[in-house]
Amino acid sequence: MKYSSLKFKESFVMDFLIESRYKFRRHLLFLIFFFLLLYSSSFWHSYSGIYQYYALLFVYVILISMVYINIYVLVPRFFFKTKYISYLILLVLMGIIGLNIIGYSFNSFLADFKVKNFHRNGEKGGIYEGILMSIPIILTTTTVKLLQKWINDNKRINELNNLTLNMELNELRNQINPHFLFNMLNNVKALIRTDPEKASVVIVKFSEFLRYQLYESGEEKTLLTSEIDFLSNFLNLEKIRRENFSFDIQTEGDKRVIGTSFIPPNLFTTFVENAVKHSIDITDKESYIKIYIGVENKELYFRCINTRNLNYSVQNKKNSGLGLANITRRLELLYNTTFNLKIEPEDREYTVHLKIPIS
Repeated sequence: MKYSSLKFKESFVMDFLIESRYKFRRHLLFLIFFFLLLYSSSFWHSYSGIYQYYALLFVYVILISMVYINIYVLVPRFFFKTKYISYLILLVLMGIIGLNIIGYSFNSFLADFKVKNFHRNGEKGGIYEGILMSIPIILTTTTVKLLQKWINDNKRINELNNLTLNMELNELRNQINPHFLFNMLNNVKALIRTDPEKASVVIVKFSEFLRYQLYESGEEKTLLTSEIDFLSNFLNLEKIRRENFSFDIQTEGDKRVIGTSFIPPNLFTTFVENAVKHSIDITDKESYIKIYIGVENKELYFRCINTRNLNYSVQNKKNSGLGLANITRRLELLYNTTFNLKIEPEDREYTVHLKIPIS
């Protein structure tokens, strides 16, 4: 019973520190605690009458501003991005500026209201007392921000793992399904009789397609070139099944960079699958898929264009759009806010633009 109670208290403390629903109360508690901390110092008592409260309030506002600049500017833009030296320099610079603002304001506006002979022997450290008391608070807020980021990152990783597992299961269920295998084997069987050489090429592409799906898609990262080969094999197999269908995959940028870049596996598969699905033309007109992949300035650009038939209706409307929702959420978990996804549906074409960072 005691263990359960202790566990609950620890869980509540952690939730109070990181959960957004406690944000207002968390900040309110911090502001009250910080005020009481400064109130317990003695520097503001060196001024007479109501001016001592002006002094207390002014120092409080300056120090609180420094704390929140640290929390919402310095920590996320410098500390979290491993710019530690820049962070320390800016933190010290902010402290010096804040200290000088307080000192200048006191000397310019409150000097006439200072109580004579008050703490004459400790005058040198009078105003510094509140500053020194606030340093642990600033460092504590940095620690809390680090804790929040660590916990949120762990949650994102766990959610990403679960989502990736579900997507892999769905891909195995939807892509390598008996109907697909049956059609491909029948196509190969027909080609063996009419064009044995082409049949052997198809078998090689089919084996590469299956190998990627069964082995490489389980890895955390895969070569960009492997992903491109997989898309090429997938579309080649689709081309065998359909008449009046063509596709083109183009790479843009430094070939060496493209050949050494890694991305999460099956990152583009859902977009290409949707392109295949919606490029079907029941009027037997020519349909196509065009894919452009480029790398520039440590960013990968992916564009997929497919013909669109407005009269075509998706057979399985229940799961329609589910793959796109999953890949969007996967991108959010992988890249947070550093990716850009734009979808442009038009009357004749459907275009997907994706930009992600690569290391």
